[in-house]
Amino acid sequence: MKTVLIANRGEIARRIIRTCKAKGIRTIAVHSEADASMPFVREADAAVVIGPPPVAKSYLNMEAILQAAKEQGADAIHPGYGLLSENGSFARRCAEEGIVFIGPHPEVMEDMGDKIRARARMIEAGVPVVPGYNGSIADAEEACHIAAGIGYPVMLKASAGGGGIGMQVCENEEEVRKAFQSAKGRAKAYFGNDDMFIEKYIEEPHHIEVQIAGDKHGQIIHLFERECSIQRRHQKVIEESPSPFLDNATREAICQTAVQAAQAVGYTGVGTVEFIMNGEKEFFFLEMNTRLQVEHPVTEAVTGFDLVEMQLAIAEEKALTFSQEEVMQRGHAIELRIYAEDPVTFMPSPGTISRYEQPEGKGIRVDDAVESGSTITPFYDPMIGKLIVSGSTRTEAITRAEEALTQYVIEGIKTNLPMLGDVLHNETFAAGIYTTQFVQQMKRATNK
Repeated sequence: MKTVLIANRGEIARRIIRTCKAKGIRTIAVHSEADASMPFVREADAAVVIGPPPVAKSYLNMEAILQAAKEQGADAIHPGYGLLSENGSFARRCAEEGIVFIGPHPEVMEDMGDKIRARARMIEAGVPVVPGYNGSIADAEEACHIAAGIGYPVMLKASAGGGGIGMQVCENEEEVRKAFQSAKGRAKAYFGNDDMFIEKYIEEPHHIEVQIAGDKHGQIIHLFERECSIQRRHQKVIEESPSPFLDNATREAICQTAVQAAQAVGYTGVGTVEFIMNGEKEFFFLEMNTRLQVEHPVTEAVTGFDLVEMQLAIAEEKALTFSQEEVMQRGHAIELRIYAEDPVTFMPSPGTISRYEQPEGKGIRVDDAVESGSTITPFYDPMIGKLIVSGSTRTEAITRAEEALTQYVIEGIKTNLPMLGDVLHNETFAAGIYTTQFVQQMKRATNK
């Protein structure tokens, strides 16, 4: 593999470029007209403009991306995360053009991308799933009938969903009737698929995910778990590893179950198996993400592996060079996502960053997308970057994160830095006993 085109933007494009450069691999950036002056564009060895700002006309334009790959002589395409990273049709088009798609087989992406099909595959494999209805629901009347059988509260979900889109917690029949059509409409608009299903809502839940990797020689291993329960609008904001909620026996069980899930679908590449866990530490399969995760640096910090380098090696059909027994968790790491958003309403805050200074110091890593003068446009996710801190203990990591936040300078736009500081100083977070309801609870307490 000599040349890799990165079919993505922002901080993940810079992250991939960094590993490729270290391995002597030439990189090609593709970008929209709106991103022409962004750092990732000039950091690549070559850059190709692929369309106007809207993602449908640029970063989701398969033919423009493939044309750029052919013109630049790319051996492979790394899709990053989001955008085309879990698009089976794009992976097939890459194969047709003789270009390696850095990710799993298209069939696996499609099976795991459809939550109804994914549930069925996991049930067949003996992986525990959340009690619910294993099929698409026709209308609100059927949804109410199914919800009554499961027992309230329930979670209404879009089969093709992600990022919290098309999800709605319902406490009674009236809420199901009200939410069904709106959730179905959002799912159609965002994913082109309005299939809906219902699961039992796990109250006071923890969101635990396990990093897995599988080579093309049949070996599948895990790289331990990440705690991802600090969320707003069902989207993660802070992640950490190890999870402060797990004991060693539960950690071993959930990690082995993730490997079991990956084996059931013949997974190849780097991916994540996500679980929902109740207060009694019972865990249930939530979904499988067939790509790199935003929070992958947390795992890199505690295991010492470069997950992008691992992706490249697997794509080159190399065998994993280590066994499960050689994967260890060392110390503690926390990732904080820095967003251009109002810290109270969580609404995006586009604009130009007039001054930008990132923190530095021992145990601090910053993966970012911007610099002074960069513009956060309304066309894309408003994430500015990620602060990753590590220490020998969780307490040390939290202290370093608190200090790092005070060093951040981002002027010209609103950011969520104040909200992240509030979380780090919160007693519940410090105790490690938070759930996915934490941010809402903290917000209500602040407004009293």
